[in-house]
Amino acid sequence: MTRIPTPTSIDTSPAASRPLLEAVQKQLGSVPNLFRVVGNSPAGLEGYLGLNGALGKGALDVKTRNRIALVVAQENGCDYCLSAHTYLGKNLARLEDAEMSLNRDATSADPKAAAAVRFAAQVVRARGHVGDAELAAVRAAGYGDAEIVEIVLHVALNTLTNYINTVAATEIDFPAVTARSAK
Repeated sequence: MTRIPTPTSIDTSPAASRPLLEAVQKQLGSVPNLFRVVGNSPAGLEGYLGLNGALGKGALDVKTRNRIALVVAQENGCDYCLSAHTYLGKNLARLEDAEMSLNRDATSADPKAAAAVRFAAQVVRARGHVGDAELAAVRAAGYGDAEIVEIVLHVALNTLTNYINTVAATEIDFPAVTARSAK
C-alpha cells in the first residue's frame, strides 16, 4: 500500500502539476506513478523534470544514463526504479538482459561503461566521498570533467527518485524487478 497518495489521473493532481503531467503524457504516452507521486508537489515535479530534461541533453548517451540508473537503484534497493529502468533499458536504451544484470553489479561488458557504473556505485556507497584513485580510474577510461559531473548528477537524480519511491512505497507500474540482497 502506498504511503503517499498517487493521484489517479492528471485531473486529480494538483492544478499546478497538470500541465507538467500532460507534457509527460505527450512524451511517454502515459504518466507512470512516479510522476504522479512527485506531482503532489508541483515545485518538486518541476525541479525533477527540469534536471532530468537538462541531463538528457548532456554528454552521456542513453545507454550510459540507464546503466547508471540501474546500479543506483540496485545500491539503494529501489524496486520501483529497478523495474522502470529495466523496462526502459530494454525498450528505450536497447540494452540486453545480461548487460543490465552486469550493470546492477556495478560493471558492464563494455570497459568504458564498466568504469562509469563502477564510479556511480562508488559515489553512492561513499555518499560522494570518493578517493583520488576512483576519480583517476574513471578519467583513465575516457571520461572528461563534464561527463564525470554528469555521472554524479545522474547518481543524485536517481537517488532522488529512489528515495521518493521508497518513502512513498510507490506502486510499481512496470514489470516488477526486485533488488538483490546486499553482498
